[in-house]
Amino acid sequence: MVPLVTDAEKRKRRTTIKHKRKLRGKKAKPLPPLRPGADQAFKEFKLVVYYDDTRRHWLVEGTQGDHEAAGRLMRRQAVRLRLDLADEKVGIVDGAPWIRKQVARQNLPLDALGLDFYHLAEHVHAARRVVFGEEDEDGQRWASELLHTFKHEGYEAAWAKLLDWRGRLRGAKRQAADALLGYVGERREMIRYPEFVAKGWQVGSGPTESCCKTLTARLKGRGRRWDARNAEALMALEALKQSGQWQAYWLIQAKIPA
Repeated sequence: MVPLVTDAEKRKRRTTIKHKRKLRGKKAKPLPPLRPGADQAFKEFKLVVYYDDTRRHWLVEGTQGDHEAAGRLMRRQAVRLRLDLADEKVGIVDGAPWIRKQVARQNLPLDALGLDFYHLAEHVHAARRVVFGEEDEDGQRWASELLHTFKHEGYEAAWAKLLDWRGRLRGAKRQAADALLGYVGERREMIRYPEFVAKGWQVGSGPTESCCKTLTARLKGRGRRWDARNAEALMALEALKQSGQWQAYWLIQAKIPA
């Protein structure tokens, strides 16, 4: 989430500037055309991160665009990397429906697409807090055992546990269980942790989550607000650094032999 200057803020600033000019009584150059601001104070930017299993090589990029723009970015970066030539190609994502749709629509050559284990755990613990309370030890134990089942026994075993647990609940607690069952059920094909573990594949999107922080760190802070296109430009510079392409990029721009 990136802090942006809203359209209302821009118009207010422009009105203030015009008023100050009028008070000075001096002729000044016309103000440049007003560029529209954002309709909200914060906007979601989307990140696409490719990295190898050792995490020594990265290709990072961000966009202010919608899911279609992010999908095109996925495809463009996959082509740059020649992803189709990799021995194993695994996607770890947060489970948002648009991501799965774009992976399919862009024909990314993945061997498997998995649900980030951390995001699954977030939903499990959200249900735990409703049913058991924040600090209840039985609830902590229940969540730990359920996540262990997901990771080492798989979807079917965990689903059976969830159904049995739901059957003993009523009211708001059952609604929380239904929400968790709905989240898990919609992502059944992505919950393949025993297979991933057996093949030595990662089950968490920690590197991507880390990039969400580092790629936007320069954009956040006290008093910082941006035009969307300026924020995207700054993210592009940070992405060059994160991807280890800073020097090569500027050598190319300067047309200097490496």
